[in-house]
Amino acid sequence: MEYSDYIVYVDESGDHGLVNIDKQYPIFVLAFCIFKKSDYLKTVQDFQEFKFNHFGHDIVILHENEIRKDKGVFKVLNNLEKKSSFIKKLSDVVNQQKFAVISTTIKKDELKKHYRYDNNPYHIALKFCIEHLFNFLIASNQQKKITHIVVEQRGKTEDRALEREFSKICSKGNFKDI
Repeated sequence: MEYSDYIVYVDESGDHGLVNIDKQYPIFVLAFCIFKKSDYLKTVQDFQEFKFNHFGHDIVILHENEIRKDKGVFKVLNNLEKKSSFIKKLSDVVNQQKFAVISTTIKKDELKKHYRYDNNPYHIALKFCIEHLFNFLIASNQQKKITHIVVEQRGKTEDRALEREFSKICSKGNFKDI
């Protein structure tokens, strides 16, 4: 089997729980960032350069929550001028990159109100994103090639559940059956 020209990185925002919904952030978001591998090489280089310029190394993970709340290595951004400059430069790097995004946003209170079965926001979002990724790959003539999907770890239990759901979705063989 041949490898696809694309690689996909997956991350979420918010939690997928429906028991105690945070009134300040009552949504769950899942995003697939799709990079053409040849473009991704430039992306990695650009972000490494950004990190070297700001931290002296490239080990830093750019988590939005930590940046916004000046946590960890981002404590140095605790004044408005420094933070504004950092955010502008980071935004410039992001804006220069070539990638596609497929995302799903779920209002958890609405989901809880209207759906009783299979109402895990992560699973619903995953199905939607995979379906649209498949359409993207068809449009790019990559559907018969292996496309790697990289998902950030969340915890052993959550990772196993996600792997089962991913396998269940993919075993259907045709996204129209999902």
